[in-house]
Amino acid sequence: MEREKIFEELTVKNEKKIVLLVMDGVGGIPYEGKTALEAAKTPNLDALAEKSSCGRTIPVLPGVTPGSGPAHFSLFGYDPIKYNVGRGILEALGIDVDVNEHEVVARGNFCTIDREGIVTDRRAGRIPTEKNKEIIKLLSENIKEIDGVKISLYSGKEHRFVIKLKHPELSEEISDADPQKEGLPLKFPEPLTNNPKAEFTANVITKFMKKAVVVLKDSHPANALLLRGFSEYPKIPPMQKIFKLNPAAIANYPMYRGLAKLVGMNVLDVGAEIDDEIITLKREWENYDFFYIHIKKTDSYGEDGNFNNKVKIIEKVDEILPEILNLKPDAIAITGDHSTPCKLSGHSWHPNPFLLYSPYIIKDDVRVFTERECAKGIYGNFYAVDILPLLLANTLKLKKYGA
Repeated sequence: MEREKIFEELTVKNEKKIVLLVMDGVGGIPYEGKTALEAAKTPNLDALAEKSSCGRTIPVLPGVTPGSGPAHFSLFGYDPIKYNVGRGILEALGIDVDVNEHEVVARGNFCTIDREGIVTDRRAGRIPTEKNKEIIKLLSENIKEIDGVKISLYSGKEHRFVIKLKHPELSEEISDADPQKEGLPLKFPEPLTNNPKAEFTANVITKFMKKAVVVLKDSHPANALLLRGFSEYPKIPPMQKIFKLNPAAIANYPMYRGLAKLVGMNVLDVGAEIDDEIITLKREWENYDFFYIHIKKTDSYGEDGNFNNKVKIIEKVDEILPEILNLKPDAIAITGDHSTPCKLSGHSWHPNPFLLYSPYIIKDDVRVFTERECAKGIYGNFYAVDILPLLLANTLKLKKYGA
């Protein structure tokens, strides 16, 4: 029997409330002797860890570095191998772009290229969102259609945007148009199958990228673009059906709002800061029984290699933690979706620190919330896809399996 069917049969609805607090990319490896978690002053996280069950989670498979999509599907209780969707659909849904039949979307980054066409900054210095909107307007006015394919562009935050293609002969089966690191030339997509639709889509995207460079020639530092995660709309059973939850997402970055929408969460209105997320949590506390709270900048600063700022964000989360605990959730789990070590300036394969607190846990010997301490926890290393079942069990939402 499939995993979804088992939980659909076993889960029961009750009034107990769950909080899943995700510090994106919080895990790391030592940087001058300490990880960011080890360097941060976190008295509240440490106090909670001391009375919790702890461990470390593996997002996909040991040694496999996950993208944010599969890492989050694991956290939401979905097999990340089975449900591997393109980043484009996540970003599109996150900024409320409708995606329908005969449409393909992708996530875009504005980037900087030099005179030889070499990518010198994949994020164009994280340009302000207002500048992004100006550039999107410029591109939209100059590139509306290519080979009969309608082109629509939508601004995201900072350097990010979404492109949507509409035509009956499109396919998501093309490679990313992103060299993935600086010092390489712009990369154009290639068909991943012999499907003529894939070849047609790849050709349209290549023409679009080349036209964009011409349009943006005076738009330094955002004078080119990268595209990845080409995707159509996937079919995923909602959390309400499988887990009998009434789930809400508190996230302010588009991709994570999109991820939450795909699994059926109600994505709540929220401001840009961590304090705004707590305000939203308090306001909506009586309306839902599952809250996913996403903290983005632990990951952003990890990707930037900015150790000190990553530490500050961890300390900010520690500062607001008592406000969450004062709401008296029946179970709370705190972890990351993946690790983002400053030493690597990107995602990594390292397991994520994890704690779970409820009235029904067994305390272990962990005394502080860090990677090394959580490795001593009672859960050991386990798969992140099992977090949600543990939360359901700890809120008495699972019936006995079998006779």
